[in-house]
Amino acid sequence: MTWVVDFFIILILIVGIRLFRTPKGARRGNQMAAVALALAVVAVVVRNPILSPEIVLIAFLLGSAVGLWVAMKVSMLNIPAMVAFQHGAGGVAAFLVAFLELTRHAEFLTTTGRVSGYLGLIIGAATFSGSIVASGKLAGYIRQPPIFLPKHNPVLLANTLIIAVLAVVAWNTLPAVTPYYLAVLILLAVVLGVVFSIRIGGADMPVLISFLNATAGLAAAFVGIIIGNRLLIAGGATVASSGSVLTHVMLKAMNRSLATTFMGIKIGSGPSGPPADPSVVGFPIPLRTDVGEEGGEGETKVEESEPEDPFTEAVRVLKEARSVIFAPGFGMAMAQAQFKLVELANRLRDAGKEVRYAIHPLAGRMPGHMHVLLAEAEVPSSELFDIKEINEEFKETDVALVVGACDVVNPAALDQEGTPISGMPILMVQESGRVIICNLDEKPGYSGVENPLYENNRAVLLFGDAQGTVEKLLEQVTFD
Repeated sequence: MTWVVDFFIILILIVGIRLFRTPKGARRGNQMAAVALALAVVAVVVRNPILSPEIVLIAFLLGSAVGLWVAMKVSMLNIPAMVAFQHGAGGVAAFLVAFLELTRHAEFLTTTGRVSGYLGLIIGAATFSGSIVASGKLAGYIRQPPIFLPKHNPVLLANTLIIAVLAVVAWNTLPAVTPYYLAVLILLAVVLGVVFSIRIGGADMPVLISFLNATAGLAAAFVGIIIGNRLLIAGGATVASSGSVLTHVMLKAMNRSLATTFMGIKIGSGPSGPPADPSVVGFPIPLRTDVGEEGGEGETKVEESEPEDPFTEAVRVLKEARSVIFAPGFGMAMAQAQFKLVELANRLRDAGKEVRYAIHPLAGRMPGHMHVLLAEAEVPSSELFDIKEINEEFKETDVALVVGACDVVNPAALDQEGTPISGMPILMVQESGRVIICNLDEKPGYSGVENPLYENNRAVLLFGDAQGTVEKLLEQVTFD
């Protein structure tokens, strides 16, 4: 009857995951998934006798304490780096279990079990090192732009072939020698993960995170096969499939293929829309000169004043706007500006203005990161719109307010070929009546591509710390 218990636990896990589809259900879904995993641990402990319970208990308490400490200390800004590290931890667990099973009693394993063991060992070790590289890039310990080795693709291919040959040799060696071959195999797989991940830049990091999520699950599923654990197979397969779906979604958002992203091709898939028009006429809010009129016998006299200070202009533009779309980016997260931004949005809404948030799938550093950051600031889910839902609305919007975003609003992606972001869909903020940019400086984003939006005559540039900038706007955008 063990399969009935396993089926019940897997069902709870699937139902919990299904609840992740809505922000309100995500908390309950997370709790259900945690219950399912706890039941799985209990089932494994009950079915398998523990020879050294004191060691298991010490490991359990130590791991729980470290996990709790990390969960309490980490901020939302560092969640992507922590998630990447956790993928690496899953890879370590997979290749260690596979190593033990292949060295303890490989002669009693079925062919399917041995194949799964080798795959779990190789994929787990590569996932570990690749995840550590990703975590280091996300945390700023490793240079975030792509790092290309000489003959990068040939090195990657040669490493893969050597791993395959060594795995065959290890399969056919004597049991006493096998551990040494497996240790070398792990080392080569670790090198493979580093070489594979090191050339993924900041703009493609969500794709890498999703892919490593899938490989961590795949390694766990293979280990589940070698030890004959249905729960581990199901859990690993669920993670692998969800990670694969996320990878597809991220690649689609980038408008490129898996091979283009991971084979290190620097040229994007080409422009995916009309070139950005630097001067759209008919916008509802005047440009940077105040205009006064004096009428007399059918004659109009126009007087222009000196250009406004950018900050004064931004305040005026927001006060005069009827509709505002916020376009947040990772810079907002780094500056922790989301709370002040929401206060500003609430004030504009209370003044009768339409307020919405445009979310690019690559605006954070992992899938859904920006949604979670804004949910933390209590933004209603009804005001969050993905790129496909909101892009057509920019041309009808008075003001687009960009906060800490560069690559995801860079018109160069539409009309410049041969850049890391060429062909990537962007938030079409340049089509709004006016654009207010609250970025740290005018330097390019992670892609290294200059943003022509900064030279648009309808853009108001407020460079500096995003939190300070938005807080200053909040102080001055008042409605009596």
